Amino acid sequence: MNWLFTTDRPIYVQIVELIQRMILSGFYPMGSSIPSVRVLALEAGVNPNTMQKALAELENMGLLHTMRSSGRVVTTDQWLIMQLRDGIVNNYVENYFSGMLSLGFDRNAAIEQFWTKANGDAVFDSDLDATTETDFADSDRTEEPTEV
Repeated sequence: MNWLFTTDRPIYVQIVELIQRMILSGFYPMGSSIPSVRVLALEAGVNPNTMQKALAELENMGLLHTMRSSGRVVTTDQWLIMQLRDGIVNNYVENYFSGMLSLGFDRNAAIEQFWTKANGDAVFDSDLDATTETDFADSDRTEEPTEV
């Protein structure tokens, strides 16, 4: 796991979000045990108290449960998992439309842009390929372009 933290929000909040996504994506499957506080803190490079605070928050959300003999276990509540996924998806969609609106697109134009890009934008890709080949053939560059 790549534990990268920013300075704009508390680390424990970022840990909650990261572990939540690990659960929602199936990295930690429903009903599975997660590593101990110490192991997770060591992996993340944070104080165990910070990790404990994040895990306690995940328990309050219902995503984790403490079992006496096996530590913390991921919930088996499929409805909860789906509700949290839907919430994240709604945030992504809302952010997309907000960003497109700030660029001057109305909702329908934003949807059209999304579908064009999601379907491969075949006309744009072929035009780009042809332009790129011509540009490199006419340039003084001697090396081949690399794909990113």
